Amino acid sequence: MPVQFLRRLTGRTRTRRANRQLGTVLAFVAGAVNAGGFLAIKQYTSHMTGIVSSVADNIVLGNGLLALAGICALAAFVCGAATTAVMINWARHRKMHSEYALSLALEAALLLVFGLLGANLEALVAVFIPATVLLLCYIMGLQNAVVTKISHAEIRTTHLTGVVTDLGIELGKMLYWNRRHDARSEEYVASDRDRVLIHGTILSMFFLGAVAGAYGFKAIGFAATIPLALMLLLFAMIPILDDISLISSLYRRQRRP
Repeated sequence: MPVQFLRRLTGRTRTRRANRQLGTVLAFVAGAVNAGGFLAIKQYTSHMTGIVSSVADNIVLGNGLLALAGICALAAFVCGAATTAVMINWARHRKMHSEYALSLALEAALLLVFGLLGANLEALVAVFIPATVLLLCYIMGLQNAVVTKISHAEIRTTHLTGVVTDLGIELGKMLYWNRRHDARSEEYVASDRDRVLIHGTILSMFFLGAVAGAYGFKAIGFAATIPLALMLLLFAMIPILDDISLISSLYRRQRRP
């Protein structure tokens, strides 16, 4: 991929187009991790609605351990989002090019470790399922916060309820019959085709990622996360290298007599 494209995709200077391009890629990753993770641990980890509901159900049913597990999964997602906020603000205050890339690099590293070690842990998978749930929830919180910060909450990638709702609203506007109002009237109902496009794209990419993740885990197991990790690492690499180059340049200047 061209260096300039990668720099625009995850660099500090943002455009709406770059935000949407990154959002579609991360929606694919979220779908793959969510679906592949379900085959690995029999639990979805990218959205918290079901987890919060399961906590309530288990409290009512008296399943204290399961309720505690759900609370821990929720806490892991929150910690992932908080980690992204800390890393972004830390880098922003230092005017680093990798303001957003650092979180993606961390996500890539965690997925890479999970993919490399997971195959060796399959014999003890029952022991490591709780840790895997927490890890995947943490990763999804980490990722969702990146896109939320970049797009000012316009784009979300790890859950589809809001995406599908917004898509339905715009489709409803598109189907509305403006019988008594012309396009210049304040009461004219017009759909935002741009929003239809982006929400439809996010939905489609999440689905394609889910298919790829499920198929990959079925075919090669935990190692299916390795290509995802390498892709994220590639996207994050250029802004990080820009910062390393800048730091090296400043260090050489300070060393000159």
